[in-house]
Amino acid sequence: QVRLVESGGGLAQAGGSLRLSCAASGRALSDFAVGWFRQAPGQERQFVAAIDWNGRYTYYGDDVKGRFSISRDNDKNLVYLEMNSLKPEDTAVYYCAADRVPRSWHLAEYDYWGQGTQVTVSS
Repeated sequence: QVRLVESGGGLAQAGGSLRLSCAASGRALSDFAVGWFRQAPGQERQFVAAIDWNGRYTYYGDDVKGRFSISRDNDKNLVYLEMNSLKPEDTAVYYCAADRVPRSWHLAEYDYWGQGTQVTVSS
């Protein structure tokens, strides 16, 4: 079992930046691949980014490619989501998720989820 806690959300202006963190406890984060998803009111949970166990491979949703960057520090049990050139449509609750072997990087079917952190981007 691994517990995930997101932090770093808040209010940003369009064009600005935020960095989200996902802290793991209970198990070594290096045992898990990690994804970031987001969900806006009335919408389905959307894939944002994912990273493999040692950070060698990363994957991004089309809406964030070129603007967001996912990274990890397994020594600190942390995964980061650096968000640049933010747009109002990036407004959502952002969740990190972990799975020992994800069935698919893009599907919201990871085993473990955090509670989410709100990101609001004003125009």
